[in-house]
Order: sequence, then C-alpha cells, then structure tokens
Amino acid sequence: FPFPYTPYLIQERFMAALYNALEAGCVGIFESPTGTGKSLSLICGALSWLRDFEEKKQQQEEARVLALEDSGQEGKKLLTLEPGHPHIRDTAGEPDWVTAFVRKKEERDAVDRLKEEQLRRKRREDHLEKIRHNVQLKYAAKRKRAEEDETRRFLQLSREVLSEGAGVDVLEKLDHSEEELILAEYESDEDKKVISGFEDDDDGDLEEEHVTKIYYCSRTHSQLSQFVHEVQRSPFGKGTRLVSLASRQNLCVNEEVRRLGALQIINDRCMEMQKNKHGKKSDEEKAGQKHRASHTTCPFYSYEQMQFLRDEVLTEVKDIEQLVALGRETKACPYYGSRFAIPAAQLVVLPYQMLLHEPTRSTAGIKLKDQVVIIDEAHNLIDTITCIHSAEVSGSQLCCAHSQLSQYMERYRKHLKAKNLMYIKQILYMLERFVAVLGGNVNQNPRCQAVPQTGIVLKSINDFLFQSQIDNINLFKVQRYCEKSLISRKLFGFVERYRGPATAVKTNKENQKLAGLQSFLLTFQQGSDKEGDHPPVETENGQLQAASPLMQIEGFLSALTNANQDGRVILNRQGTVGQSSLKFLLLNPAVHFAKVVEECRAVIIAGGTMQPVADFREQLLSCAGVDPARVVEFSCGHVIPPENILPIILCSGPSNQQLEFTYQTRDRPQMMDETGRILCNLCNVVPGGVVCFFPSYDYEKQVYAHWEKTGLLTRLAAKKKVFQEPKQASQVEQVLVEYAKCIKRCSQAGGQMTGALLLSVVGGKMSEGINFSDELGRCVVMVGLPYPNIKSPELQEKMAWLDKTMPRAAGQAPSKVLIENLCMKAVNQSIGRAIRHQKDFASIVLLDHRYGSSAILSKLPQWIRERTQVKATFGAAFAELRKVRTWIFPNA
Repeated sequence: FPFPYTPYLIQERFMAALYNALEAGCVGIFESPTGTGKSLSLICGALSWLRDFEEKKQQQEEARVLALEDSGQEGKKLLTLEPGHPHIRDTAGEPDWVTAFVRKKEERDAVDRLKEEQLRRKRREDHLEKIRHNVQLKYAAKRKRAEEDETRRFLQLSREVLSEGAGVDVLEKLDHSEEELILAEYESDEDKKVISGFEDDDDGDLEEEHVTKIYYCSRTHSQLSQFVHEVQRSPFGKGTRLVSLASRQNLCVNEEVRRLGALQIINDRCMEMQKNKHGKKSDEEKAGQKHRASHTTCPFYSYEQMQFLRDEVLTEVKDIEQLVALGRETKACPYYGSRFAIPAAQLVVLPYQMLLHEPTRSTAGIKLKDQVVIIDEAHNLIDTITCIHSAEVSGSQLCCAHSQLSQYMERYRKHLKAKNLMYIKQILYMLERFVAVLGGNVNQNPRCQAVPQTGIVLKSINDFLFQSQIDNINLFKVQRYCEKSLISRKLFGFVERYRGPATAVKTNKENQKLAGLQSFLLTFQQGSDKEGDHPPVETENGQLQAASPLMQIEGFLSALTNANQDGRVILNRQGTVGQSSLKFLLLNPAVHFAKVVEECRAVIIAGGTMQPVADFREQLLSCAGVDPARVVEFSCGHVIPPENILPIILCSGPSNQQLEFTYQTRDRPQMMDETGRILCNLCNVVPGGVVCFFPSYDYEKQVYAHWEKTGLLTRLAAKKKVFQEPKQASQVEQVLVEYAKCIKRCSQAGGQMTGALLLSVVGGKMSEGINFSDELGRCVVMVGLPYPNIKSPELQEKMAWLDKTMPRAAGQAPSKVLIENLCMKAVNQSIGRAIRHQKDFASIVLLDHRYGSSAILSKLPQWIRERTQVKATFGAAFAELRKVRTWIFPNA
C-alpha cells in the first residue's frame, strides 16, 4: 500500500483487512486506537482498493467491448450466449432469427453504452487535467469575474441615476403605449454557454452516474477537516477527486444570509433567493413598476461560477475552510458548487447527519447504490441514528404554530385553493388535539395554563394517535403536503412580514387586523423566548427573531409515520402547557440504517474504541437484516510499548475502605474522603496533569463541596492546581488553555506544585474529542462505573423493547447487557483520552472493585485489558504507580 512513511505492522494489517472487506462487499467493524494512524490507514487502504477497482473495471469494460464487437460478426453470434443458454425457440414461441435479432440489437446497444462511458471518462480526465495545468484559464476566469463585477456596478449606477431627478419624471410621463418600447433587462446568452473557457458541450462531462465513490463521514466538521488534511499529505493527495459537503450554515458565503444564524432560517432564505432568481416575474413587474431590491437574489448563485468552482474542487483536494475561501474569491456558492462536484468525485467527505438521514441524503444528491460508506468515530453510531430520527415539540411551539397558521389562513382565505384549506385545517386540528393531550387549550396563552396532572407518560404511536383523536388523518399525505407546499416557509415569511411595527397598511380596518396580529404574535414570541423554546437569531436591525415552530412540528409529524413497534411517544406534562412537551423516541435505529447497508457495496464502521461491539452486531446490523456472514470484525493493538501504559483496577483505598460507587454508597462521607485521599497520593507521585472523571456533574459538585469543607481540597491544591469542567461548552476552551498553561509553567519552574488536576465528567465536554496527550494526561482516574440513570422513562422503554425483541446472550437479559455496554462505552471513551501517539505514556486508575468482574473487564479495549492489573489493596497499587515517576525521571 502507498504510504507517506514506513507503516506500523498494525497499519499494514488494518489496510489489508480493509481492502479485503471492500473487495468482498462486507460490513466491517474496525477498531484502531487513537495514535495508531487510523485515518491514514483508512485513506491508503480504501483509495488503494478504489484505484485497483477502477483499473479492473476499465479492463473488463474494454474486454467486453471487444468480445461484443467480435460476437457481432457473422457466424460468431453464439459467443455472447451465457453458458448453458438453449438456442431454441423461447417460451413465447418466437423464431430463432427474431430472438437472435433482438439479442444482437441489445449487444450493439451495450457496446455503444460502454464506448460512450469510456469516451466521457476520457473527456472528463482531459478536462480536469487541462484545468489543473492551464493557469491561463484560471486568470481568464478571474478576469471574466472582474468584468461581471464592473458590469453589475455600472448597471446599479444606471438604476440609481434613473431613480433620481429628471429620470423619474421621464419615466412617469410615459404612457402605457410607450412602455413596450422600453428595453427589457438584458442577459447575455453567451454567459450561460461558456464555462471557465470551455464550450457548452463539456457541461455534461462530469455528470456521470458510474463513478464509484467512497463516502467518508464523521461527527464534527473539525474531524472532517483533519481527515481532509490527512488526504492532502497522503500519496493520494494529488490525484484524488475529493469534495467536502456541509450545511449552508458552514458553507454559505452570503454575509446577509449568514447573519441570520439559525440553520433553518438560513435554509429558507437561501431557497427564497433562488426562487426570486429563477421564478417568473410578478404582475407588478410586468406592469412597469419597480423591481424588487437586488438583495432578494443571491449574487453567489451563479451557474457559470459554480461550474468553475466545481472544476477547482475536483482538481485539488480542499477542506471546508479552503472551499469557503474559494467561494468568496470566485463569487460562487460553495454549498451548491460542491454538490455539482458529487457525480465525478471519488471521495465525498460529509457529516453523519447528511448521510444517515434519508431526506437530507436525497436533497444533497447522494446516491448510495453500489458505493462504499466509511463511518468514522462510530462508537456512538446507534445513539446518533436515534437522535437524528427522534423529535420533540413543546406546548409553546404547538400553540404558537396554531395561532400563526390560523392568522395566515384568515388573511389569505380568499386566495387559497380548496385543497390548501383542507390541509391547513387538518394541521390546525392536529395542533389543537396535541395541546389538548397535554391538558391545554390552543386559544389561551400556554405560559398561563396550568397542567391539571403533571408527570411523564409513554404511549405507543397508535395509542397516541387514538388518544389525540387524529387516527383518521393520513399522516403520510400531510407530510407530503408540508414538503411540497413549503407551508412552514410561507408561514415564516408571513410572520416576518407582519412582525415589525412599521408595516405599511392601506385601510383602517386592515390596520386594526394587522395590529392585532402583531401583538398576538409578539405575545407568543416573548413567551417562547423566555422559555427558550426557539433559538434566538439576530436580524439586521438588531432585533431577535425565532425560527418558525411549524418547522419543528413537521419533524414530529414525520416521526409519527414510523412503524408502531419501532418508536414511542413521550407525554411530558410539567407545570404549564408551555413547559410541557411531546417527544418521539426511536427504539429501533436499524430501520433507518437498513437502507444504507442494503444499497451500499460495502459499509465500514470504524473507531478508536468500538468495544463492546455486541451492540453493533445485534441492535444495528442483525435488526437491519444483514447476513451475519457478511459482517467482519477487525481490532488491532496499540503502537506504544507495553510498559508505556499502566491500567490498574483499585479495589480499596488507603484506609482499606472498599471502593464501590453505587447510588446507595457513593454519597457517604467516607467514600468521598477515600476518593480524595487516593487523589492526594496520586498527585504526590504523578508529575504533569491528572484527569479525574466523575459519573455526573451533580456528583462532581457534591464531592468538590465535601472536599472544601474537610480541607482535602487544600491538600490537593498544594501539589496540583485544581480545575473543574464547566457545564457551558463556550467555557471549555478557556479552562483547557489555563490547565495546559499551568502544567507548562510548573514543569519549567520546578518547586512544590507539579502540575494540575482536572475534575471532569463522563459523557461531558472533555470525555470525547479532547487530547490529553503527553504532560496533559499522565494519569486518568475513573471514579466508579458511570451507569446510566435506569429510572429514565426513555431508557426503561428501550430496555423493555430489547427484552421483548432480542434473544438472551450468555444467559443475560438484553436490557442488562445494554446498561453495561452504555457504561463501558463511556468509560472507554474517557480513559482513551491519555494515550495519543506512539511515544506517549500514562497510567489509568479505575476506582471500583466491580471493574474486576469478568463481564466488565471483558468490555475494556483489548490493548488496555491485556495490561490491566487488579489490585486488592492500595499499597500494592501505589507501588506500581510510583513507576510513573521513573518514566519521567529515570534517575529519580
């Protein structure tokens, strides 16, 4: 395999296993610890397979063309017949010569198709190669853009001149008969035909369907950018056609639209601008009145420039930031330009949601048939699919949507067709019934309505529909109507129009109506802002606005179309109707993953820590109908030497207090004291940074307060400066910077203080995606087993569903396995924060005797499990931990 340096042995094995899995069309579960070069292994292994696959495919196509051409000669017709095909009259009774004629025509058509594909592929390669090496074309394109900018500037100046002084008078004096003499706005036909110096017949060269692709997806845009940088420095960085996909929020270069902030509002404004650009002229425009303001069409939505951007993307690997910079430079939309590049791309890089959510996948133009999908950082794949397809709406959103839609219907009743009115009334009825289920009335302010009976109730989908009395409404038709009519966008525009106080109106009667509407909408807007239901967005005039609640409700209605056995509806009645909510919980994520594994040639689920993998096999793949024989697993060790990691399971503390952090025992003062004493001892011998993970924010806060009261915190602070993980994501970066600075300062200054202690939370902001490499994490401490809250109604329902649908494994109930697996996935993610590269080293201390049980121990990653020591007493463990000091100071 081509590689930028001599690969580790485990990287060679990883690439070989990946290559074989792609070749065989398998569904693979691949585990390679962080620091072992997983990204490069994925890139080089997958792109090596793609290169070989394309070469083999071209050779087969050329051989087939030759064979078909030969078979077309007189006397060689039988060469094209399949083995064992009887050359007799067929079942329909057709003579041999008719059958042969039809077969010959099919062969000729197949030859023509293959030749056309070869020709298009050759033209595409020539086209991209010409762009890659012909600098003059790029300068010509830039000059063309400059000319267009200048033309637009003069055109704008001309309009401004016409709108001032004598120009206006001349326009007003023209009678109707003279209007036809005025020149219409001119648009050059040539501009549409010439694309970056190439003629129009090259337009379709890149629109091929046959190009085999690898879709690579990960969780965050930073992870995707990191992956693209790895591709750039790999041996495949020059010749690979790669395109990065993202949302409009990440790729939009129109500052007016970007300022809107909320994704849904950005999407709507973008669609509106496209419609204005391509739509028919209004009656007012036809009548000679002023055109709409220029900002209602997007200057970056230029077909010619987006085609140029597409070519640039395909000739050189670019990440999202580089794509946005190119869009600004070329005055082309990166969001649509990147989509134009999909058909000819070999490697498509995109976030989870875009691939795993079918409607989003379809909108983006992603076709998975016979393609390869690699899902990286997939340890939370099941939860991700569940979250993407779950939906929640609050009582405030339901009431607000009802009031907005009612006012919309009343205002435009005379202009709406009968079917529109029918569907709007159905939606209004459903909103009314949903609020009634929560114990409220849509005609009253949700903030002022007390819920008669509070609590959480779970219902099956069918039971919820019956209770809401909407079981006679076809939700599939309503969903389709919402998608086709764009009603939520129309409603959002309607609310935007009449939200402000300065709306111009014609009659006193209409003025009263609109004033009433504005005040009514403002009431709900203020109420929803107070309760935090909608993300506030700053508009151009500095006011805050909220996304249309109907958009959120459409997601809930869509979720209700799932099969009855695959989901539940949670009725959460709290205090007021506004605070209450309806939530759809997806129980079976496999139903949405099934289409991905069915359509794709191969699917690779990869991660640094995939243990325990039973969840993927049973909950995801088995339920999605994947043949067990198609599933392959690969797990490799770490590249660090065995002595560079010291995992210890500690069963008791310095006072011989048995360590068992159950819900019943962890709140005891002696348990919190023992935890503090253990950390004090560790801080005495471990230099640099120590990261301690607690099961929850509440428990971490409780322990911290107890240490403050008993003086343990002062003892800890004498050796290590103590930092706490903040709850707000915006503050995480600042805490990490201060933590790193403190460790660096202590290592340089010497003295009594040797570093810093960071108190973190499992499942928090610092348990995933943060690198505590080298001095930042010489020891990771895990306090107890972070079992999820089994009293959660959602988790209880999931457990009941698993027990009902899944077989027992090794005598254990599926629900018990789920709880253990959720716990250990969180543990594995947290303890993997420390070892980040080949020369790194750290100790891992698991504080709870239950880690020593075979069921729990077996769910640690293999490379950690093999080196784990179970210590019954603290003295024995402390003797081993002192070795950490000798790693840093060999002469100490």
